Amino acid sequence: MYDILRGAAESLAGRTLANLSSDTPDRSREAAAWAAGHGAAFLTGGVMVPAPMVGTEAAHVYYSGPDEAMRNHLTTLELLGTPKYLGEDPGLAQMMYQAQLALFLTTLSGLMHATAMLGAAGLKAGESLPELLSAADSLGDILRAGEEIPGTALDAGEHPGDLSTVTMMGATSDHIVETSTSLGLDLALPLAVQAHYRRAIENGHGGDNWTRIIDSIRGPR
Repeated sequence: MYDILRGAAESLAGRTLANLSSDTPDRSREAAAWAAGHGAAFLTGGVMVPAPMVGTEAAHVYYSGPDEAMRNHLTTLELLGTPKYLGEDPGLAQMMYQAQLALFLTTLSGLMHATAMLGAAGLKAGESLPELLSAADSLGDILRAGEEIPGTALDAGEHPGDLSTVTMMGATSDHIVETSTSLGLDLALPLAVQAHYRRAIENGHGGDNWTRIIDSIRGPR
């Protein structure tokens, strides 16, 4: 962005910049401050589809920054995909972008780890991936079950362990580590997952729902 605009900085006053390139939320805020210093409004955008899908009905883009700038240019921004406005903080769009990619990338790593486990047992990827992808497809429905608005209990600090507990899920994570070790697989991912449950158990929350692991994620030791 700076390479493109620095030479034209004197022409930015009164304009709106919409930056759809990815970076950290803090650097997006710094960019917004830089633009404001040159008299320009700044919208941060997080594009949530691959390049070939931009401009299609499947495309959506998260935005944050001045509400007025968003409203003034909504018609133009809609050409790229459905705009989803998050608020005034210019870092919010990149935070949402990275949060979704954190989910995406860890899911991909989990998928490859599971494929490697089954491959070590003699199943080819062509046999195992259809089953694994079916499990991944059902994950959203499983997590929505029993809560009309997912996340409401988390916001209330409630972790009822009536369906699954930290202890139960932690035992599963132990089994995955043990099996992965016996197969000679990389342990980085299963050990990270195991650590979440072990810390929750150490803190006395073994009887709570698995969502209790968010505590140590929010404030790791």
